[in-house]
Amino acid sequence: MSTASTHLPEGRYGRSGDERADRKLKIIGSVLGVALLILIGWFAYYYVGGNKISAEVISFDTSADSVKVHLEVRKDADAEGYCTIRSQAEDGAEVGRRDFRFDQNATRIDKVVTLRTTSPGTTAELLGCHAD
Repeated sequence: MSTASTHLPEGRYGRSGDERADRKLKIIGSVLGVALLILIGWFAYYYVGGNKISAEVISFDTSADSVKVHLEVRKDADAEGYCTIRSQAEDGAEVGRRDFRFDQNATRIDKVVTLRTTSPGTTAELLGCHAD
């Protein structure tokens, strides 16, 4: 004796409920994935394109009451803004902090700035630059 098959014939009664649910999940996942990529792209553009001023400390020279910092600033020619520099003592305490403005129309500025300190500083740290 043979047993009759209980499976439905292929393609005769349409899709099963699981296949429809899988398709909906794929569509929802694709939409969310595209939205996430757009969000990441927007943040990347804002971070790279929005920062019109960047700088780095080339060297610094310390003394008893000040730190002379050689900065190299790169910016758009029409950008105006400032860079914040701080100095710390040997024990890590902050002994000086100041904002230095850069309003020139040049795209690259080399400048030595003097940061006054309350006690001898051992570092010169660029905290960041911001456009107006």
